[in-house]
Amino acid sequence: MSDHRGGALDPRERLIVALDAPALSDAIALVERLGAAVTRYKVGLELFAAEGPRAVDELRARGARVFLDLKLHDIPETVRRAARAASSRGAELLTVHAAGGRAMLEAAAAGAREAGAGTRVLAVTVLTSMDVADLAAAGTQVDSIESLVLRRAALARDAGCDGVIASPREARAIRREVGDGFLIVTPGIRPSATGDDQKRTATARAAIEAGADAVVVGRPIRDASDPAAAARSLLAELA
Repeated sequence: MSDHRGGALDPRERLIVALDAPALSDAIALVERLGAAVTRYKVGLELFAAEGPRAVDELRARGARVFLDLKLHDIPETVRRAARAASSRGAELLTVHAAGGRAMLEAAAAGAREAGAGTRVLAVTVLTSMDVADLAAAGTQVDSIESLVLRRAALARDAGCDGVIASPREARAIRREVGDGFLIVTPGIRPSATGDDQKRTATARAAIEAGADAVVVGRPIRDASDPAAAARSLLAELA
């Protein structure tokens, strides 16, 4: 993935397809249907819980680039060791949760570097399913989602992380805060307003124009009658 510098970029660099599937066979079936249109895939909690590191190994064997979205959140030493293991497996990107604090984020970045595989660590700022009321109910009082996202983005940068995960709606403010060279990856990509559990969404084009480097897309591709056509439509938006 290239940093966000406004130059021409293969749209396939910008698209990460989420393999939110209950079994590796289902995930690989989607990969095969998408073919050469997609080169980057996210392995999240569902697939990793079902199949473990084998999911990463199988995708890597097929030449895919893997975003391992585990949102690590534990004591610093545990996270350091987990990040080192994930990097050793060949994950290109790995997520940790910014709410774990600076020491944990620093440990994650250090663990990934120890493996020497070039894995980049991204800190999750605030889940796209949450709004201010959800945060308040969980004990976090903020004036706005954006203010918390910006604080956590700055924390991640200062702790040595390579970038953040944030909703498309905060991408522009993050880019202003951290500048170029810091990755912004946005989930919550939808073709239009929907009634699902994602609250802070935007289109793929809007996310990139706001400053995101890449978008993570799950349901709009996975649940499409023709996933390859849906992926091509998104690639056209990202061109």
